[in-house]
Amino acid sequence: MSTPDVYTFGETMLRLSVPVGQRLRSAPSYDAHAGGAESNVAIGLARIGRTVSWGSRLPDTELGRRIAESIAGAGVDVSSVSWSDGERLGTYFVELHSPPAGPSVIYDRADSAGAAIELDDLDLETAMSARLVHLTGITPALSPTCRTTALTVADRVRQQGGLLSVDVNYRARLWGTTEAATTIDELAGGADLVLCSAEDAADLFGEAGPADEVAARLAARWGADRVVVSAGAEGVAWVDRDRAGRVTAPEVGIIDRIGAGDSLAAGVIDGVLDDDLERGVELGVAMAGITLSTHGDAFPGSRREALALTARNGRRVDR
Repeated sequence: MSTPDVYTFGETMLRLSVPVGQRLRSAPSYDAHAGGAESNVAIGLARIGRTVSWGSRLPDTELGRRIAESIAGAGVDVSSVSWSDGERLGTYFVELHSPPAGPSVIYDRADSAGAAIELDDLDLETAMSARLVHLTGITPALSPTCRTTALTVADRVRQQGGLLSVDVNYRARLWGTTEAATTIDELAGGADLVLCSAEDAADLFGEAGPADEVAARLAARWGADRVVVSAGAEGVAWVDRDRAGRVTAPEVGIIDRIGAGDSLAAGVIDGVLDDDLERGVELGVAMAGITLSTHGDAFPGSRREALALTARNGRRVDR
């Protein structure tokens, strides 16, 4: 795949989880899934019909191969993944709880192959040929090498006039607020699309208040054409140059919260590719709802399924 709709890269780990009501320390078995913000987005886009290429650095082991095969099985091109010897795959362990409690997560990702991604690990020709490159704030938090790589790729996309999408995705376990805010300001500056949760907007940038007002202020901060702010029960607010709006979330039974934001991002990116952010937000909200109602990190459905949920949510999205 030389000219995909979307190119993205980052670390993907092996997720080991137990069903709601069981504890990690006593469960007789764990469910295994591939989980990583960028690959989750890639899978979501592939499942709604977009062509996507995902890059990473994986250990050449049975577990590393499992990750690549899982992502490829969802329709994502993984041919440019870099394989390494003598390195390990990051893992994380998830204990699910009934709402309103969130999941408990234990990470084991120190010194993983994915935390050492550098430019030579990426297929930059494919990346620069893609219609849109998607990055997150998780990758630059992993290591100085990953930070340099993410910032360099973002700069090259801007220089070539391609579409750049950034999801803030702040992880307090990986870095502090000052360092994160400084790096994400650099990453998101001049981006075509930035996604941010209301919580991250407040914690990193001191922006609080109604989500639509926060989105407008963040757009001005970064000089971004489009900003999407997710605010839980308040819904998802969006700003697209001189237009703005808000989409309410459908009511769904929550089984697994992890990855819902990545499904939202996939739908939003689909809309940006068609220069229709409002439609993308509506689609992404539906995709996030479906992901919340199933086990695993990545969107498990189809475009048709997501469109059906938008219709039940009182909206008409016909493509």
